Amino acid sequence: MSIDHRTVDHSWLADLRASLADDFATQTSRLRELTEINADTGDPGEAHNRAELLVTTRRNIEQITGALRRIADGTYGACEKCDRNIPVERLEVLPHARFCVPCQENHKG
Repeated sequence: MSIDHRTVDHSWLADLRASLADDFATQTSRLRELTEINADTGDPGEAHNRAELLVTTRRNIEQITGALRRIADGTYGACEKCDRNIPVERLEVLPHARFCVPCQENHKG
């Protein structure tokens, strides 16, 4: 089952949009907390972990923002490479998916 923009379940899309907006708020708050922490404990491992958390949080925000943009402009669920519909099952697991599985595999490889 894929998203067909002509017959998309608008309540599912509205719920998804709300969930992504909540995730965005959570990640933004997390980013704010991570950037406000100035305590240098002198532990290089802790500094490395904090840096990785910052990178991951920023990437999460970018992915969420991209999904929200695609919902707003009506392209959500369409593969950015081949323009085929991304299966709903994939989007349920990975709501920020930009590519169908074959194109994702080619994109990484």
